[in-house]
Amino acid sequence: MRWEGGRQSGDIEDRRGLGPVGVGGLGVGGVVLALIGYFVFGISPTTTLNAVNQAGQGAQQQQQDVAQGRVADREGQFVDVISTNVDDVWAPIFRGAGRDYRPPASVVLYSESTGTGCGLGQSAMGPFYCPQDQKVYLDLSFWRELEGRFGATGDAAKAYVIAHEMGHHVQHLLGADQRAQRMGARGAEGGSVRLELQADCYAGVWAAHASQASNGQVSLDPGDIEDGLRAAKAVGDDTLQRQATGRVAPDSFTHGSSAQRMRWFRKGAESGDPSACDTFSTDQL
Repeated sequence: MRWEGGRQSGDIEDRRGLGPVGVGGLGVGGVVLALIGYFVFGISPTTTLNAVNQAGQGAQQQQQDVAQGRVADREGQFVDVISTNVDDVWAPIFRGAGRDYRPPASVVLYSESTGTGCGLGQSAMGPFYCPQDQKVYLDLSFWRELEGRFGATGDAAKAYVIAHEMGHHVQHLLGADQRAQRMGARGAEGGSVRLELQADCYAGVWAAHASQASNGQVSLDPGDIEDGLRAAKAVGDDTLQRQATGRVAPDSFTHGSSAQRMRWFRKGAESGDPSACDTFSTDQL
């Protein structure tokens, strides 16, 4: 995958090495609930954290005051280039539809845990998007997990993850996250699965337009698309549940099976058309 020399927007908050950040009204118990909910029952960590926050004492979150800008290390630069390129892909798509595209407030790099608009973010949850503060959160140790545990190697696998999380931002701008909530959060055909599969498809749309949006500075070849597909396969609900508990419980799916995630990523990459990503109106997930 080609990316070095790509445009950087500098919309990065680098909180790495600053240590855990407490969040009022949440505490360690909320994090434990989130992790148990995901690995045992397949409940989205963000869903659990939101519920804990709403049921908590209503205390103010303790946010870290970190300057937003460019980062010096290679991993941070990669995130900056890819997230900037994702924005550059979606801006003209929105203009073509008569809408304004607003980039995420920032992409936050952190280690261990950090305060978010959705509660306490922790590395064990994996990358996530918080609609409350419109930020993408990445603990880059996930890259090692993706490679070592799941065998999803290559820069394109990492880029797929970033494009997927930023796809959630696109959904937030379009109101798809609210649509998913109205459908119900859990189950193999529930709103959460449809939301996640659409974000996979949107990641494929990014891959289809990455080169054009960057004048070739960011580009993927067919082998890179295969790396992205391997990443999508690695984070399917059935694969994660089988590894965690030895069994698969489709009724508790929140992200979709490995086969579904691969299919929708491929659909976006082959069509390059966001309208092909309407997971909410189809019976064929």
